[in-house]
Amino acid sequence: MAQQDSLYLPRTAELVEKIEENPLEKTFVFDLLDGEPMPYNPGQFILLTVFGAGEAPFTLCSMPGDEPRVQLTVRLYPGGRVTEELHELEPGAHVGLRGPFGNGFPMDRMRGRDVLVIAGGIGMAPQRGLIEAILNDREAFGDLIVFYGMASPEQMLYNSLMGEWLERDDIDLRLTIDRPHADWDWNVGLITTLFEDLEMDASRSCATVVGPPVMYPFVVRELEEMQFEPEHTYLSLERRMACGVGKCGHCAIKGTYVCIDGPVFTLTQLRELEAE
Repeated sequence: MAQQDSLYLPRTAELVEKIEENPLEKTFVFDLLDGEPMPYNPGQFILLTVFGAGEAPFTLCSMPGDEPRVQLTVRLYPGGRVTEELHELEPGAHVGLRGPFGNGFPMDRMRGRDVLVIAGGIGMAPQRGLIEAILNDREAFGDLIVFYGMASPEQMLYNSLMGEWLERDDIDLRLTIDRPHADWDWNVGLITTLFEDLEMDASRSCATVVGPPVMYPFVVRELEEMQFEPEHTYLSLERRMACGVGKCGHCAIKGTYVCIDGPVFTLTQLRELEAE
């Protein structure tokens, strides 16, 4: 049986590149040593084992492909043994990867619609793969508008990639920071201020939202005012996931398991959970 046929058996991967995005976050590029690709949807997550330190879930930030390579952008959490040890690894080190888990973004339901991507802080990481998948199949989607908000310019992820997207005419990237900064030429204000100049036909659009939990109710309110359909508003949650297969119960919300039924939920599904 091939390794990828068992969700319980990690596949060995080699770290081939480590990219410092900012003082707290790095992007790790891994090659799977068995030479087999890992099929997944944007928004799905894997469980990464740092040998001798433990295992933790991380959402994939790379676009699915035919190569045995995956990328993860990981924030360093002081006192978090896995992230601390991971950030110390150098190219050539081996880790264990198992998955993918969860559902990811529903690409089939999004095709043919205009797409509004809303990312706050490290919430750009799980959305990066989604954006690149849309750009790779550009004619299958309508307009692509991306809101990316962060506290300061130093916290921006994927600086060179952002520069490329700003130069393209098939993606409308809108950037904002919370407070004025001398080296910033784009919008200043919370991410919700980007809605002020937004013109979209909500009836043929969809929205994806990933960011800090405090951002969600304010962004949802803006989407509601624009009459985005709850069935086509997708929010990604990460709630204390541990095992990835619904066995430990850490991520359970009223009988729904984020690791199995999510981490991507429609706004309709989340409201049903709130009502239970």
